[in-house]
Amino acid sequence: MELSGPTAVPLKMDANIVVMGTESVGKSALTVRLLTRRFIGEYGDIESIYSHSFMVEGREITLNIWDSPYSGDLSAETSLFQKKVQWADGYILVYSICDRASFNMVGRLIQTIKSSRDYLSADKVPIVIVGNKRDLHHRRTVQSEEGWLLALKTDCHFYEVSVAENYHSVLMVFHGLVDRMKDAKLTAKRPLGFKGIVKSMSAVFARRRTDSF
Repeated sequence: MELSGPTAVPLKMDANIVVMGTESVGKSALTVRLLTRRFIGEYGDIESIYSHSFMVEGREITLNIWDSPYSGDLSAETSLFQKKVQWADGYILVYSICDRASFNMVGRLIQTIKSSRDYLSADKVPIVIVGNKRDLHHRRTVQSEEGWLLALKTDCHFYEVSVAENYHSVLMVFHGLVDRMKDAKLTAKRPLGFKGIVKSMSAVFARRRTDSF
């Protein structure tokens, strides 16, 4: 942790983020949009951790983003899901506005994350809910108001976006989560705490599959 004076905030923030959601909601598309500004619709069905750094108000922010295929196992303590929850400092939960089941799963994920972490009562769990595929409004089955209501009830942030059409809204999602993590007093730079090194972007294109519109 680096300080420039007795009352200064740390100049660096190193945070782990997990992107979760069911299949085909655009999890990988969201992450790749942030990293490359490009929208790509096909990805490899593999575990990947990416690193992305940017400056906010003179402070260097480094995000380690875990993007992985969906797993329905939310209960077993030894499951990959539980490892993600314990590893992460913040969570981005993605659903498709065209898929009611994916929205319902986000509600379950929030409950499981909060029950799996030992948060102090004064702390806010850094969770951002993202409703994706806003460009497919003609196929909508989940209304915007439902996303806002879920966020209000669970004390989360909410964004409805089109990853396919808008890079700026994706950037807002990640910046919003950073603000949320700062509110939760995540200020110290710390190591990844995860086995392995950040994987190459080329891994995204192995074993191609459709993950988002």
